[in-house]
Amino acid sequence: MDARSTRVAERLKTPMLIAAALTLPTVAITESEPGGLLEDIAIALNWITWTAFLVELVVMLAVVPDRRKWLRHHPLDLVIVFFTPPVLPAGLQSLRVLRLLRLLRLLRLAQLSREVFSLEGVRYAALLAILTVVGGAALFDAFEQRQDLDFWDDIYWTITTMTTLGSNIEPTTTGGEIVSVVVLLVGIGFVALLTGSFAQRFLAPELAEIEQELEEDQLSAEALALRELHSVQQQIQALEVAIERLAERGRT
Repeated sequence: MDARSTRVAERLKTPMLIAAALTLPTVAITESEPGGLLEDIAIALNWITWTAFLVELVVMLAVVPDRRKWLRHHPLDLVIVFFTPPVLPAGLQSLRVLRLLRLLRLLRLAQLSREVFSLEGVRYAALLAILTVVGGAALFDAFEQRQDLDFWDDIYWTITTMTTLGSNIEPTTTGGEIVSVVVLLVGIGFVALLTGSFAQRFLAPELAEIEQELEEDQLSAEALALRELHSVQQQIQALEVAIERLAERGRT
């Protein structure tokens, strides 16, 4: 890719990661078949995420200098657009599972590890955690209407699930179990992010010092090798001079 297409890809990176992340709640709600408002939300999220991948594909094909080369290096983008549309014929409904391929885009988060462990990354993660608490509580209440829980009971359940403390409130429906798993994964990820961020903040100076020492040792080793090589070269030159002198004496 050239400089222009690279800039466009960088700008699309964050919204595409968000679109990929929305795939998980979309599939969870759809497969639980809750009906009503939740099903409408799942349909809307499915259209939003698929449209985001479609827009990215069209935009990138419009800006890259070599479309065939770009498609060879990004076959997954093409598969997602053509095999995971929100509207599928009845005979192809089994292909709905292919929507999970959108989650593979989240693998690119590994390239953002330093940004994630920064203070700004922690802020975004904290915002995601808060949204998970509120959204998870609302979804859990919608699925678990038979338990007659109020809003604060749902919030309490969500927080205790995210922190793995547990409570006397347990899901009794498939939808509630799916929400429980998603909330638990977000909670574990947030705690791991906080741990990694604190570790990086406190250990970063020591790691930088160790890296500097290793670089200095490497430089000193290279300098020593160069000095030894220079010494050997001088000895070889002196030996050549001595041989030439001996040869001249032999001639005389």
